[in-house]
Formats: sequence, structure tokens, C-alpha cells
Amino acid sequence: METDEVCDRPLETFGVVAPMFLDFFPRLKKPFYYLTFHAATILFNLNGILRRGKHMQLDFDPGFDITPLSVDEGFRLGADCFDKGTEFRKLDSVRKSLRDPNCDGPENVYAIMMDVGRKKDLPAMQQRMLLYGVVTYAAGQLGDEPIRSQGHIHKVSAHCGWSTPEVYEIWTGKAVIYMQESGQDAPGRCFAVEAGAGDVVIVPPGWVHATISADPKQPLTFGAWCDRDYGFEYADVRRHGGIAWFPLLTAEDKLRWTPNPAYHTSQLTIKPPRDYSDLGLEKNKSIYRQFEEDPDRFLFVSDPARAANIWKNYTP
Repeated sequence: METDEVCDRPLETFGVVAPMFLDFFPRLKKPFYYLTFHAATILFNLNGILRRGKHMQLDFDPGFDITPLSVDEGFRLGADCFDKGTEFRKLDSVRKSLRDPNCDGPENVYAIMMDVGRKKDLPAMQQRMLLYGVVTYAAGQLGDEPIRSQGHIHKVSAHCGWSTPEVYEIWTGKAVIYMQESGQDAPGRCFAVEAGAGDVVIVPPGWVHATISADPKQPLTFGAWCDRDYGFEYADVRRHGGIAWFPLLTAEDKLRWTPNPAYHTSQLTIKPPRDYSDLGLEKNKSIYRQFEEDPDRFLFVSDPARAANIWKNYTP
């Protein structure tokens, strides 16, 4: 039976009742008519206010006026901010990289906004070929896997000739930034970096990486500095049916890892984030605010050759 999208009632029944109701309204005495009309208007507006008031609570200050609403609504920005719109990543678009491509899960896996920040900072970002992105993940899981991204490698940027790094900062929730040295049959060293609110994790140039929500009971939200000429390459990951190690959820909602047999044997190192003072970053201060204080601080993102020695034998 076809239903009305607003009230989920059968259209044929609603189609009969609605005209009767609308025909009845004008016959009411004016005072009662106006009272009923205004009461309905107030309730409608109140509902809108309550809906707009719903949002996620952040556990770390991102450094500018942004509020994640939900994985279905995206983000709310302050008047002093710019953005280029929100994309909603559907479950069907990530199935090829999941352990069970036929699994159930939320329709919207995550909402992503690439190129966002304060309006006053946009010229400095553009001049340095930097871009700030934000993502919020749904609560829940994808079959027996946690909510996660597909896994990809950053394309080689035309302006610098490198596959560029990425600087993650967790705002709320529990994250694992998974990364492996290569998307080929031999994945090289593999790391699962466990991060919470305020933690920073840097993925080096050319590595496969995926972001994983480690707590199915709450959403995960994070920001990241990227190269403005960004692009994602999925072919190597999809050819192997996913990343080299699949994260699985236990009955206690804990993560356990199982190797993807499409790759050669590898070892997984599970660790906390390291200190990034060698790249000029400060602890307990948002990476956006650090950019505002020194816009050249993140040039290693858009020009990785500046940190070439750090990328050799890199440990996240």
C-alpha cells in the first residue's frame, strides 16, 4: 500500500479525510477558527525550534563555530564560516570494501564536509593549497564490523607530485585510524592507532588508511587537514576486498582484528598516537587554531617533501 511520506498513513484514507477536514475549517466561528489556526502555527514553530536544537555534544573544541547535528542532517556552521556543502555516504557505496558486502547497517554511514572553516582564513588556505574537512559517523555497526570508511590511498597531487598526508583530530567518540604501507599484495607494516577526543593522528604519504569508529553506541566526529588538490584511490583496496586487517566487534562491543586472506601475511601493531612535535604540532590545542596562529605550520601536508626525512620508516 502506498503511504504518505509525512504521516505514514494510507493515501486513500488520508485523501478522503483531508478534504472533509479542510472543508469543515471555514465553517467554524471566526474566534475558534483563529485560535485553532494560531495554536497549530505555534506548535509547528515549536517543533522546528526543538529539531534545530538537537545536536551532538563535542568533547573537544574544534577551534571554530561548527556543530555536528546528525549523520542524516550534517553540520551547523556559525555566520563567520564558509563551506562547500555536505555529502552523505550511503551504505551501498561502501559495500565493496566490507568483510560482508551484504551486511545490514545505517543507510547513511557518514556525513562529510570538505572545505570548511572561517571565512577570513579561506585566502590563507587557498594560498597554501590546504583544505579542512569534517566528518561525522553514525552510531551502530556494519554487520559484525564497526562503522568505518572504505580505505583508500590519496592520489598523487598535481601541484606537488606526492601522494599527500592527512592530519586527523578527534572531536568526540572513540576512533581507530588504521593504516598500512601499501595497497599491494604485501601490505607492509600495519598499524591501528587508537585515539580519543583531542588526539591527533597523522597518516603519511602513500599509505592505505581507513577511519574506524571503535564504539558502536555513539557517533564519531573528527576534523582533518588535507591537500586542496585531494583525491581518493580505491582500486587497490577494492581489488583485495578491503584493508589488510578487518576490525570486528565482539559481543561486548570491543574490537578484535582478523587478517584479510587476500593479502600476504602481515603483523598488526595496535598503539596510541605518538607525539608530533617533530612536525611542529602542539598538544591540547586544536589543529585549526594552530593553523590560525601559524598558517605555514601545515605546509608539510600540501608539500610533503618538506618532511621527507620524517616519512622514512615512519611510525604513526
